[in-house]
Amino acid sequence: MSNWHYIKEYIKFQFTAKHHKGHGVHSPFVFSLVEDILNEKNPYYAYTKIENIRRSLLSDHSSIYVNDHGTGKSRERKVSDIAHKSLKGKKEAQMLFRLACSMQPKNILELGTCLGVTTLYLSFSRPSAQIYTIEGCPNIARIAQQNFKNAKASNIKSIVGNINTQLPKVLSSIDELGMVFFDANHTKEATLNYFYQCLEKVNNNTIFIFDDIYWSEEMTQAWQEIYNNQAVTYSIDLFSMGIVFFNKEWKKSHFRIKF
Repeated sequence: MSNWHYIKEYIKFQFTAKHHKGHGVHSPFVFSLVEDILNEKNPYYAYTKIENIRRSLLSDHSSIYVNDHGTGKSRERKVSDIAHKSLKGKKEAQMLFRLACSMQPKNILELGTCLGVTTLYLSFSRPSAQIYTIEGCPNIARIAQQNFKNAKASNIKSIVGNINTQLPKVLSSIDELGMVFFDANHTKEATLNYFYQCLEKVNNNTIFIFDDIYWSEEMTQAWQEIYNNQAVTYSIDLFSMGIVFFNKEWKKSHFRIKF
């Protein structure tokens, strides 16, 4: 992560974003999203089960050999270290759960399984939907698959391999995408490559979520190109992630909201 870029963008965001209560948001849809999804505090049924799995991963000090297709680096790492540094935080993961509950996508695609915590949130949010998740590292995927089994999540299809080769295969088996969570290779080239491939399968109800949009200057450039794309109508910048919608009945608008 580029600390200077992140800090600079965070300060800018604090001065330009709307209040997390939705004040100043003039779209009824986005105001409802803020009230009913971003600010919802109810403890849903799945939260405790999934957070228990997170705690187990954070206390697992065994080591595995990790190969990262994004950085090209391979090394030995503790599971607890991966869980601490790479898992999506509880606040964001539970927001994705509520978003999927509300939007009811018929399928969900996740790029970057990691240890499977966010995958489980997506799975339990839509038990009737097919969840596809792609992970490049076999050893990390193996732990995630065990977590799916322990949680009795039966609607997850785990795909192991380089996203560059696996994503086209998955997309060829899907007519239209419901929701996509982009949380893999954090480079501009890879992010835009995944975006444009998935763009071919969108409809009025499709939702794309991009993680770590201020991870680096080039990730921010990728995010800017994405929300400026003519196919995107509404885009929401939460700083920690960005969400885009494709409903052709909406006038193109960009929102920055504190979360």
